[in-house]
Amino acid sequence: MILKEPSQPVAQTYLDSAGVERAIDPLIVERLRRALGAPPAGAQDAGPIVARPGQPVPASGQVLLEAGGTLEIDGALPEDCPLGYHLLSTPAGERRLIVGPGRCHRPDQRGWGWTVQLYAVRSALNWGIGDLGDLRTLTRWAAEQGAGFVLVNPLHAVAPTFPQQASPYFPTSRAFRNPLYLRIEDIPGADRVDLRDFQRAGRAAAAGALLDRDAVWRIKRAALHLMFSQAPPDDRFAAWRAEQPAALQRFATWCALAERHGPDWRQWPAELHDPASAAVLRFADQSAAAITFHAWLQWLIGLQLADLAPGVALVQDLPIGVDPNGADAWAWQEVMADGVSIGAPPDPFSLSGQDWGLRPFAPWRLRQAGYQPFIDAIRATLAEHGGLRIDHVMGLFRLWWIPQGSPPTEGGYVHYPVQDLLEIVALESWRSRALVVGEDLGTVAPGLREEMAARDMLSYRLLWFEEEPPANWPVTALAAVTTHDLPTVAGLWTGADLQDQRAGGLDADAASTEHLRDQLAELTAVPATAGAQEVIAAAYQALAQAPSRLLAATLEDAAGVELRPNLPGTTRARNWSLPLPLPLEDLMTAAGPAAIARTLDQACRAGAAGPAGRLPVAAEREAPAISG
Repeated sequence: MILKEPSQPVAQTYLDSAGVERAIDPLIVERLRRALGAPPAGAQDAGPIVARPGQPVPASGQVLLEAGGTLEIDGALPEDCPLGYHLLSTPAGERRLIVGPGRCHRPDQRGWGWTVQLYAVRSALNWGIGDLGDLRTLTRWAAEQGAGFVLVNPLHAVAPTFPQQASPYFPTSRAFRNPLYLRIEDIPGADRVDLRDFQRAGRAAAAGALLDRDAVWRIKRAALHLMFSQAPPDDRFAAWRAEQPAALQRFATWCALAERHGPDWRQWPAELHDPASAAVLRFADQSAAAITFHAWLQWLIGLQLADLAPGVALVQDLPIGVDPNGADAWAWQEVMADGVSIGAPPDPFSLSGQDWGLRPFAPWRLRQAGYQPFIDAIRATLAEHGGLRIDHVMGLFRLWWIPQGSPPTEGGYVHYPVQDLLEIVALESWRSRALVVGEDLGTVAPGLREEMAARDMLSYRLLWFEEEPPANWPVTALAAVTTHDLPTVAGLWTGADLQDQRAGGLDADAASTEHLRDQLAELTAVPATAGAQEVIAAAYQALAQAPSRLLAATLEDAAGVELRPNLPGTTRARNWSLPLPLPLEDLMTAAGPAAIARTLDQACRAGAAGPAGRLPVAAEREAPAISG
């Protein structure tokens, strides 16, 4: 154990991004304590026990193992204790026992890949938004280039209503996925339905300068309802549904309720606020077809995700929170904290701080729930596809809570049971044989990066943030030039990003932007008169010098895009809605992407332990015995 958990959940001071200690206003501390609430007496002794084989535990009794069978423990776990979620019976009652491996599954070889905002992809076959058919094409293209992974934006579910939520980081649920990404023609039974009118409408929806999610969802929803009635789900769906936990029925019920009463569950009739109420059960009986429809959509998404290119790990992104009005907030409302949202304190890239509008779990309530909401989110996002990127991984240790009605500058940190949460991440990583990347940018607590490294969780390193050249970056990292929230190479070099910040009403820091541009010129050794394409190629040649285990390139840079996908601190319509300028078919044959692919592939081949630096997907390894 490297990262120590503080004795008090609400911090009174913190270190900012420059390493300066800042005091938190005592009035804010008190407001956060009230929002957090206090656990009932004895809660610590009744909550789950999280440990590793061979470690001492604060209880004795009989363990009912997840896979069946029992074992007796007396103050410690045996060295050969199975990993998993077990039930410990003691004279004082039953407690959940979570036994983890201590470390995440880790690829033995270097690899490179593409980071993709899937919604931004346009192709000859999609209906105005990048879909899972495009993702299948992308993974096959990546495999041909020698890539080992594709890192995709969050694919999590949003409300099935209008307007459609644009931000992938504001999901209604982190345990289910967005049917907007379905490739309609690939659905079983599509050949029995006349889809020509829908296809024409979908192609027309792709004509705008920005994505129109509402138009696309209207078209796809109508096509899906027609297919559901004319080519109903077969026995495979019924068998799959019977094996799913109760969470699927609850989520599908929420979707049907949202279509009837709107996407904010707090505005529904009071008798529908409790998912277990008699009114909700009556609604479920009366709306069985609508609920089945939404469950069917989740099955279809799973089918299409299972049809990606073999040998390429799909690394999915996990948002830090959920829509406070949405499905997860309804299902787990007793675990949520009221009257606060989460965000980030001020830093050089956001001088006023950030308020993301997401509702946090109360740490002690999450523990009381046996960590189940967190387990569901991690497990669903991993989904045996090869990898997980945890957005704002610092949130496993602490989150910046902002009292309702206050600006982000008037917030404070609330701490979480980081050791337990990291152990759960490691357990789910090993069960899925999937790598884990923690997005550790911005204000990072001391010791967190060391804890991540000890647990084989890869760090994140960006050209824009690092003072050292890539050759000096750590091995245990995913190395990249930029992210969806930061400037593209072309945008920084041409000044288009700075102009876009000003157009968005931000207090843009021109001096910092110019300094970053100068650093880029020095690192890449390009002249001040160089064109954007030359600088992009040089930036990725510099990135290729990093010894980091994973190297990543964005499709935006590959296509020479000047505007970043999202401009934090603004609510502009263009956020999360900019399509790539080239259709997928042209992108796959263009010179820019091919040059970046060659650069990164050659770097990984040179430092790889195996052929082409491919990442082993679902490779079998024994969990290590870890102490500490």
